[in-house]
Amino acid sequence: MDRLPLEQHLPEIVARVADAGALALVAEPGAGKTTRVPRALLDADPDGSAGVVVLEPRRLAARLAARRVAEELGEEPGGLVGWQVRFEDVSSARTRLRFVTEGILTRRLVADPLLRGVSTVVLDEFHERHLAGDLALALLRRLRRTRRPELRLVVMSATLEAEPVARFLDAPLLYVAGRGHKVEIEHVARESLEPSSSPAEVAARVATALARLLAEPSGGAERPGDVLVFLAGAAEIRRTLEACRPAAERHDVELVPLHGDLPPADQDRAVRPGPRRRLILSTNVAESSVTIPGVAVVIDTGLARTVRHSPWSGLPGRDTVRVSRASAAQRAGRAGRTGPGRCLRLYTRADHDRRPAHDLPEIRRADLSETLLALRSLPDDGPLEWLDAPLPAAEQAAEELLARLGALDAAGRLTGLGRRMARLPLHPRLGRLALAAAELGIGEAGCLLAALLGERDIRRDVRAGPGRAGARGDVLYAGSSDLLDRLEAFRRAERRGFRDGNELLDGGALRATARARDQLRRALAGAGRGTRRDTVARAAGTAPPTPHDEDSALGRAVLAGFPDRVARRRRRGSDELLLSGGGAARLAETSVVREAELLVAVEAELPRPGAGDRPALPLVRLASALEPEWLLEQLPERLAERTELRFDARAGRVEASAILSYDRLVLHENRVPASGPEAERALAEAALAAGPGAFCDAEELAAWRARVAFAAAYLPGLPPADDEAVRAALVELCRGRRSFAELRAAEGGGLVGALRARLESRQRAAVERLAPERVVVGGRRIRVGWKPGREPWIESRLQDFFGLVEGPRIADGRVPLVLHLLAPS
Repeated sequence: MDRLPLEQHLPEIVARVADAGALALVAEPGAGKTTRVPRALLDADPDGSAGVVVLEPRRLAARLAARRVAEELGEEPGGLVGWQVRFEDVSSARTRLRFVTEGILTRRLVADPLLRGVSTVVLDEFHERHLAGDLALALLRRLRRTRRPELRLVVMSATLEAEPVARFLDAPLLYVAGRGHKVEIEHVARESLEPSSSPAEVAARVATALARLLAEPSGGAERPGDVLVFLAGAAEIRRTLEACRPAAERHDVELVPLHGDLPPADQDRAVRPGPRRRLILSTNVAESSVTIPGVAVVIDTGLARTVRHSPWSGLPGRDTVRVSRASAAQRAGRAGRTGPGRCLRLYTRADHDRRPAHDLPEIRRADLSETLLALRSLPDDGPLEWLDAPLPAAEQAAEELLARLGALDAAGRLTGLGRRMARLPLHPRLGRLALAAAELGIGEAGCLLAALLGERDIRRDVRAGPGRAGARGDVLYAGSSDLLDRLEAFRRAERRGFRDGNELLDGGALRATARARDQLRRALAGAGRGTRRDTVARAAGTAPPTPHDEDSALGRAVLAGFPDRVARRRRRGSDELLLSGGGAARLAETSVVREAELLVAVEAELPRPGAGDRPALPLVRLASALEPEWLLEQLPERLAERTELRFDARAGRVEASAILSYDRLVLHENRVPASGPEAERALAEAALAAGPGAFCDAEELAAWRARVAFAAAYLPGLPPADDEAVRAALVELCRGRRSFAELRAAEGGGLVGALRARLESRQRAAVERLAPERVVVGGRRIRVGWKPGREPWIESRLQDFFGLVEGPRIADGRVPLVLHLLAPS
């Protein structure tokens, strides 16, 4: 067994862990931390019965590390040393050192909060800062401080910023040097590869760099070191393998792929020395945890495929991103394990220097609903403290989603449905979908649909990078659901045995989806039945559903998992959608849902910030048709009926519409008669905006206001006919009326009559007496002229005033009227 640099520090590591109960360990690449530290901690276990659990960020790393330790102990995997990852458990009753992935440990903590039978937990490669790793650290820290103070905890990495971790755990910090040799860094590209670069472009760049490397004089040596190429994903590995084959054959170089979907035998072949020089094409699984001996040259594309959480649905997906400077250093260091090495970077030095020092912790950018659901499933052992606290807005969004799915009650407590959802290894949306499908009698189809949404896409053409549309497998037609379209493509491939000959579907993704479906079927049986009947349209029947029934039931199940993503076409045939949460979106041309008016927008690509005047709309890539009655049957509490009034300026009237809405989305609108106080208020607002002159003769209104003002000088307490009184009268005139025409034709004198009606009868009589509308002169009733700011007057022919000693008076004889004498003609 090789003597590794870390071995001389093992006694100190064991002693520090025994003394403090925790340790933050930074060991450079090649030091041997992944294999040596867990074994030393197991050997130091005082009672020899409790086990050690090692948390690895990737399945491949967990398998390979466990195999390596078992081999060094002369054991078969599954004996003293084993591993447990998703879909695979290689362990037994004898297993005391178990390498697991992050999700496995989290689920074990939920199932067994005391973590019985475990004495030590090691969090390896913690610098990757996955959400599950941060959750495990927080839970283990709380467990140590409450019910398991004897539990030992070690956090280790090669590039970890360890001081914050040591402070968080109140633990000692230890640095251990590796045995790395000098690595010469060369930036061999004038332009960097971009996350949007196609697999073909990446493959061409790598092939060019390899040809240059093999053409050098050292390339013809007896056995120069192996070449390790870091690529983003399996699609890039396939294309690069073909692009590099000619040069590899000329120089007798063996081509070896390495990624998590390979069978274990092929993974072992990639990490063991071979008889010939090798070109190892790997994803970032070879960046840490996994040591590949014999590597002398690294070709780094600077790209990696990373898990991202869709801001639209919260579901996990994968994006191609630029690696951080810390990851770039890790990759380069793989060339200097056994001697001086070289690293050819297919990106510029300026690009490298602009990259972040470390990756942003996933907890600061991920959907937290699955994490929150797991936490609400645990006993209340006090507040949970995080190394880096999640964003409050993300916590609130997660709580709102869980409440919307029925997992939390109004007080934020876990419901019975929420407990069943927590037992499923799924995002809460997909857990809700699977439970609803089971209640509807199509549990197996629901598990398959959840697996298709939760695993990576089975279609090859959408795996090249973000924002690529691609076709929908081998089916091109208008249908009811993109999800059913994908489900049928999977079933056809399964009937053919998942053969890799299909150019459109990925055999590895198909097999991973099948494993996930089978796991979900088992988990669903353990989660129990009993989904609330008021959230699902009907209970499961005994007879197998027909295809039509299955399609309808799956549509209902999709609604149960995505109740906040209901959408309606803006108009028939349009690809623009109105969303129940507000705003709009656009349906992708690749969607098969071409006719349905209502649909569930399952997944959308959010627009990136641009320079346009109008912001781009989200592009809905996965949709499923929705029948209106499903909303009434499953989500009646989200439906609301209201009458909406508006004033139609063109018609001059108030119109009413009866509206049925789901959240903020209008489902149906119907014209109804406008009535009631709301209609009166709408008419009054429009009338006041139009002004009083629109509803009466301006001179008549002015005369009445002048008469009241005149009479008020002789009758204290008389209410004025000022602007406020006019507005109030206009509002009163709107009572029982719906249009401007009705206001103008109102009985009782219209607006002026309404002003008169505001006075008491004695006050109206006083105005008529003190400021009359007409006076009698020579046997004739003559109209009195009234205008604000002028003395009242009368005008008539000269002969009408013959024989008068003086003209008529008003105000009980106190004020003479001004006389305007007109010519006899």
